[in-house]
Amino acid sequence: MNTKPSSEQRSSVDTVISGATIITMNESRQIIRDGAIAVKDGLIVAVGKTDEITAAFDAKEQVDGRNFVITPGFVDGHVHITGDPLTQGVRRGAPGEDFTDVLTKWVIPLFHAHEPHDEKISAQCSAMRMLHSGVTSFVEAGTIRHLNAVAEGVASTGVRGRIGGWVEGRNFAANETDTVTIDEAIATLEAQVEKYKQTDSSRVAAWPLLIGHTVNPDEVWLAAKRLADENGLCISAHMSPHQSDPDWFLENTGKRPIEHLADIGVLGDNVMITHAAYVNEREVEIFADTKTNVIFCPHAALKGAFGVTKIGLFPEMAEAGVNIMLGTDGVFVDLLTCARLMTGLFKDARIDEHVFPATEVLEMVTLNGARGMNMQSSLGAIEPGMKADIVCFDTDRPEWFPEFDVVEQILQANAGIGAHSVWVEGERVIENYRSTKIDEDELFAEIRKSSQAIVDRAGIKVHSPWPVI
Repeated sequence: MNTKPSSEQRSSVDTVISGATIITMNESRQIIRDGAIAVKDGLIVAVGKTDEITAAFDAKEQVDGRNFVITPGFVDGHVHITGDPLTQGVRRGAPGEDFTDVLTKWVIPLFHAHEPHDEKISAQCSAMRMLHSGVTSFVEAGTIRHLNAVAEGVASTGVRGRIGGWVEGRNFAANETDTVTIDEAIATLEAQVEKYKQTDSSRVAAWPLLIGHTVNPDEVWLAAKRLADENGLCISAHMSPHQSDPDWFLENTGKRPIEHLADIGVLGDNVMITHAAYVNEREVEIFADTKTNVIFCPHAALKGAFGVTKIGLFPEMAEAGVNIMLGTDGVFVDLLTCARLMTGLFKDARIDEHVFPATEVLEMVTLNGARGMNMQSSLGAIEPGMKADIVCFDTDRPEWFPEFDVVEQILQANAGIGAHSVWVEGERVIENYRSTKIDEDELFAEIRKSSQAIVDRAGIKVHSPWPVI
């Protein structure tokens, strides 16, 4: 006969969430109905049925999870937390302009027009969007101009982020040498990695992030890889969203981009390549052989007319064992929207409804994301020993009824709703749809003040396809 443990036998923990449906993402992918999670010192110490957990633990905080579906915290593999969030309503480009023109005439000027305070509140805004949609960890896209301000902004929200300053290294201007630019780029990488060191307890740390495309010469890639290897960090870089990157590499190196990066020895399991729309079968093989991670941003691909449904080889990458992560890229979208797109894009492209089922896509934003960040031993699943990154979705809403396949519903039923509560390493950073760390109303007021000033400094005229009177 089982007896309830006495108070002397019961362990003390910080938090117990009980009565929930838990999508554990553990090795056997268990889903626990009427489940509970015990958390202490930022770690998950036990997961199981409610009666078992509540019998074994005394908690300082008891959370009623009877209306919750719980997932591990999501990982946004690629997001611009500056440049985009405060100017997202500004249309990029004019009719007839190609991808390069849009970047040089519209996107980059908006990034450059941000002052330190702008980037700080932009980072806070982006972090709030991520946390509200269940993202507890992110990898920034390497386009920060004022790293100190951004680090402060990110840290104030409680989210876990890996960030990096804007580093290029190839100077296309005629009045300076590449050597000077390369030296400056490498020095920047070294300084930021030293200042914002990654430790096991780091919420915010710097990685040697690269812009990628055609702007980082081999010397900068090699320096970034050395820093990553020596310090247990990762590299992320944009590559091949359009044909322009392969064309440039073929003309200047005789190889396609991923072939060239493999030749100089800078790929590996601590490297993430974002977009990868215009890669061929040989490049897919290289991704698989080198264990290089690929980050796909479905919303950005569609909005940017990359052509992925015609030429994208993402099903082939998955078949080859390439670790595919998902990213938002930063404008007008949350990670669950990207996940939802991922469940449909390649079904239609291949006329095969079995491509990328919901289960596989949920892995992309949890386990695969943790693996890409080299944090698979501490993130991506709800099981003992993992960091307590926990997301609670409230199912007491009409879009959740009736509740049957919670994996399918977590991707399909949450558009625009967001997470009720979010914990990062055991700290409750979102409660009842509001931040516990910062005053969101105050932040939004600051954003309204800064946004127009940024557009004015960039010299960009905001235009609408319809008359505004």
